[in-house]
Amino acid sequence: MLSKRLEHLFLATIILALSLLGYNYYKSYSFKHNPLPNSYLKRIAAKEKDVLEHMQKNFGFQVQFPIIITDKIPGRLYGLTSYENGQIKILLNKKVMQESMDYVIDSVIPHEYAHALLFYLHKNFTANDGHSELWRQTCQELGGKDCRQYVNQQEIILSKLPFKVE
Repeated sequence: MLSKRLEHLFLATIILALSLLGYNYYKSYSFKHNPLPNSYLKRIAAKEKDVLEHMQKNFGFQVQFPIIITDKIPGRLYGLTSYENGQIKILLNKKVMQESMDYVIDSVIPHEYAHALLFYLHKNFTANDGHSELWRQTCQELGGKDCRQYVNQQEIILSKLPFKVE
């Protein structure tokens, strides 16, 4: 009798686990193969508006750069700013957005806007200018919360926990 109950409990657990795996796979597949949800686009637009307001306040002007969402950025790179033939574009990595959208909004958009603004002002001349003190200050003046060169993966993971880790 007890072994029959254990069998049923085990079977129910397996079915539940497979259902959760299937659901997560479906969500991931849907996100990857469909345009960004409107809620994501609205958050990106709102953050861009905030960055432009900071630009107006701290630099006395606004210049908007195209933000392109792409899944062509290799690996775990969250974003990059492209400066080719006088054209400045901000590219955001769609592949990381589903798991780290808050980080993309709070940190990556101002980070990349700081690069774009320095390209626009012709203040990035060498490879070493990319994450200079001037860039960090510009990022902060554009409302960036985390103006570092690289993403701290541990911080992103810990921010998702339902409790604080000290």
